[in-house]
This record gives sequence, structure tokens and C-alpha cells, in this order.
Amino acid sequence: MIRNRQQLEELEERVLAPYAMRSRLSRGRRYAEPEHPLRTFFQRDRDRIIHSAAFRRLEYKTQVFVNHEGDYYRTRLTHTLETAQISRSIARMLGLNEDLAEAIALAHDLGHPPFGHAGERVLNQLMKEYGGFDHNAQSLRTVDWIEVRYPNFRGLNLSYEVREGIIKHSDFRGRPEVAEFDPDSYPCLEAQIVDLADEIAYSAHDVDDGIKSQLLASDDLWDSPLYAMAARAAERDGSSKDPGVRRYRTVTRMIDAMVTDLVNTINEEITAGAIESVEDVRKAGRPLAHFSPAMAEMVQRHKQLMMERLYLHFRVRRMTEKAARVITQLFEAYMAEPAQMPPHILARIEQDGEPKARVIADYIAGMTDRFALEEHRKLFDPHVRV
Repeated sequence: MIRNRQQLEELEERVLAPYAMRSRLSRGRRYAEPEHPLRTFFQRDRDRIIHSAAFRRLEYKTQVFVNHEGDYYRTRLTHTLETAQISRSIARMLGLNEDLAEAIALAHDLGHPPFGHAGERVLNQLMKEYGGFDHNAQSLRTVDWIEVRYPNFRGLNLSYEVREGIIKHSDFRGRPEVAEFDPDSYPCLEAQIVDLADEIAYSAHDVDDGIKSQLLASDDLWDSPLYAMAARAAERDGSSKDPGVRRYRTVTRMIDAMVTDLVNTINEEITAGAIESVEDVRKAGRPLAHFSPAMAEMVQRHKQLMMERLYLHFRVRRMTEKAARVITQLFEAYMAEPAQMPPHILARIEQDGEPKARVIADYIAGMTDRFALEEHRKLFDPHVRV
């Protein structure tokens, strides 16, 4: 039996919680399109994101470790997939729209430049006089403008709810792009859980990568109550004999503890606030998705410890400083002579009249780690063919 779109929408009506976002109630797309006979609004959004060039490039963009540091470590793509998996699980537990949550999660880092947060920091500094650079705003710009896949309009033409979830990721107050999306209201709950799924994913998988890289030792993390709680649970289930299994089981326990706490806390918020609709979620005056006070304290302590012992490790700092130099020199070279960029990029300045600095930032932000390094060699190493 084939389920058509109408039947899928009827299924949503029956199984989703009253505060979940229904596909048929979407505020629509910027450009009107015929409905698909077999797929819902948010299923089409998810599919468009997965098939975008920006999504494919996440495979070779840094999470913590630059791509050439090793094949084991998380990339921006694997982080995105882990965030999407956690988002779907939370959505299912709470009766939310899994397709919407997944679409937002898959798109939340599309605008991230190469070399992780170091790349974002230096691009923001370089763009200070031109409006700055924020990877959340860049993710929205990517799906709205940079991707070119249709003959009659720019962008992927995603739904209002997915686009809102992208720009209202994390602390969205003060972003000019939010003006289009009712800046005084919070996004639907599907978008809110992606924020926390993102935090859960990196809080756990950076432990795995840090220990695997030998920049962290297990003993370094026992000062984290979250890690210690998970590690003790892993020991109780017999994982202590194999260090690799123990590490994996500890990371899994961390994720489970954070997800369980988050789901229970959201459920308590929904009950206490008598949340019965998407509009109730939007007008609650605060995010409904958050950890309990006890878990929030543990997560914050864990993040501080990871900052001190991994993200500020001298080898990571060397990688990030090298990345900053590469991006700075690329930006300055293109600003001095834009004709060094490919013709289709240059045309956006010369023919379409887009601001030079913004086009250059778009070009650099779209680069993978290895492409940026190769481009830097071509521009600055006299022995490398251009």
C-alpha cells in the first residue's frame, strides 16, 4: 500500500501531540510550489537539504580536529548526523514532528566555514566592517540564496518553520535576519529541541575524539560530574576491561542521561504551562526545551572542563591559529584582487552587483578544510601550480 501525502498528514493528526507542528499547517514557502503527491512539506525540506552541495561539503569541514588529522574524528557532517539522530529520538518521545526536527538539525550547520569555530571567529573579525559573520545566519543564507537548484528562484525554497528553526538556533536575539520570523516569539518545539540535541551531541562525542586523540586521558575528566556519573555506570555494566568499549559505553551513557533529563524537563514544562498548541509554545515567553537545574549545572561544568583540557590544548590551538592565518590571507587576497576567484563567483560581484566582501565571505565559508588549504597553497606557494 502506498501512503500519499494526505494520508501522511492524517497520520500526523492522529499521532502527534497537540503542541507538535503539523505539516499541513506550515506557513508555506517563499515561492509557491505545487504540493508533492507522496511527501509532506517537511519531508521535502529534509530531502532538499540532504541533496544540497552545502550538505555534502560538511564531510570535510572541521568539528574539533582538522580533516587531515585523521579519519576517525568527527567532522561537521558526522556531528550533524548525530544531532539529527538525537533530535528525532527526542521528537518521537515527546510526540513531535520528527521530519521537521530532522530537517532543522540537518541544516543547522550548513553555513559553518572551514576549520570549525576558529574559522567563524576570524571571518567575523574580517567582516566586522561589512555586517559581520555568524554561522547561523550563514546557514539561512545558504538555503535561501547561495544554493542554486531551481530555474525560477534562488535557494532551496524551504518552509517557514525550517528556515525559522535555522535562524533561531541558539541565542537568536539581535540577529537582523530574525526580523522576518516574529523576533519576539520562540520557535516551535521541534526547533528548540535541536538546540539541545546539538549540545548533547558535541558534549559527548568530543569526549570520544579527545580521548582517542590522546589529547585527553580518562583521568582528566573525572572532575566532570556528568562524565564521572556515566563512567561509573559503564563500569557497572562490565565495560571496564576493554578501554575502547568503556569509552564508547561512557559516551553512550552521557547521551542517555542528558536526553532523559531533557525529555522529562520538557514534559514538566508542558504540563506546568498547560501547553496545548504550537502557539502556546511560541508565546510561552521562554524556551521550553532546557535541562533541569541539576543537569544544566553538570553540563556547564563539563563544557568548562572540555574548554580547559581539550579546546585550549596547545595542539588544538596550533590547528586553530593555523586556520586563522589561512582564512585571513585568503580573504585579504580576494579583497585585493577578486579576479583570483572562479568566474561564477566573480560574476556575483561584477554582473549581479552583490557586495564584494559578502561574496568573498560566502566563497570562503563554503570551502572545505582541504580545499581552503589547497587554495592557500595555490595563491601563496610559488612552487604549486595554480
